[in-house]
Amino acid sequence: MNFPVEQFQGVQTPFYYYDKKLLQQTLDVINRESARYAGFHVHYAVKANVDPTVLSIINASGLGCDCVSGGEVEVCLKAGFPASKVVFAGVGKADWEINLALDADIACFNVESAPELDVINELAGAKGKVARVALRVNPNVDAHTHKYITTGLSENKFGIAMEMLDMIIQHAETLPNIRLEGLHFHIGSQLLEFQPFEMLCLRINKLQEDLEAKGIRLKTINVGGGLGCDYENPDENPIPDFATYFKSYAENLVLRSGQELHFELGRSVVCQCGSLISRVLYVKEGLNKKFVILDAGMSDLIRPALYQAHHNIENITAAKDAPKEKYDVVGPICESSDTFGEDELLPVTKRGDLVALRSAGAYGQIMASNYNCRRIPASFVL
Repeated sequence: MNFPVEQFQGVQTPFYYYDKKLLQQTLDVINRESARYAGFHVHYAVKANVDPTVLSIINASGLGCDCVSGGEVEVCLKAGFPASKVVFAGVGKADWEINLALDADIACFNVESAPELDVINELAGAKGKVARVALRVNPNVDAHTHKYITTGLSENKFGIAMEMLDMIIQHAETLPNIRLEGLHFHIGSQLLEFQPFEMLCLRINKLQEDLEAKGIRLKTINVGGGLGCDYENPDENPIPDFATYFKSYAENLVLRSGQELHFELGRSVVCQCGSLISRVLYVKEGLNKKFVILDAGMSDLIRPALYQAHHNIENITAAKDAPKEKYDVVGPICESSDTFGEDELLPVTKRGDLVALRSAGAYGQIMASNYNCRRIPASFVL
């Protein structure tokens, strides 16, 4: 990525930089590859990034919204997404959030428990409405990803165990203000191999066969998201392999006539278009190490501290032919975990240089906090 460094001058660091061109190219590929198959519908998982300009571009490209809070539903509606393309998931929906979604007449609630079904039924009944729902099922597929972002195993807090599904479907059919539309799945995030998606398809195929034998036919299947991005090689792979992703479902999932297949992609949509731009405060000499101390810390980008994630680190103002040295790149927060990288090979770095933490468009700015009473980083979209 070529950073417009001259336009960064005078901008208060740290800040998030979003490349509109790359975001649009990514959306174009998503639309092109998903359109190859009848009945495929893509929703953007809003929790990845809610920058207003980013949301505006995604909305203009025709994607729907996948929300996990009432606040996200509000943000999507305010950004212009039609309620008919909004789905609302989440294991703990509060009454006000459900009422908000009912009033907006969103497309579907992704329901995660029998008690939640009862509450939605009661609140919908009070409004004289019928709520469209999909039941989130745990298919017990191991996504082979970090334990904090694995969501489809039987012991995860999310969703309904497959063994309990029949009972909950029977219960849903007794509720007068509930209309069962389909099933929802999500096995985890940052998946770079396609075998887990293929395994999910096989589980869904068997599940649909079992349900149809009992006379239950569904309008929609929602397979969530999970497709990862290449954090180590962002310039070589700026756009994830959406072609293989959608093809995996087209070739392995047996859809019924007229049945819709919904996707909820987040990280893969916005990850590579965003970078956290920070300024070097100090270069500190230790006994055996050198430290580059940035003005950005874990309050601005928490993924390295929370998930042990690594983002490529680039000095974007140093001369390209400058000699290189090894540094530990750290932030100013009073926590030992406030470290972005160890033994990073960078051009000789000095105070005032600008550093880019790459592939930060997803779960970067949205997860920023005021820890240490620090300001939330602003965004710069170009």
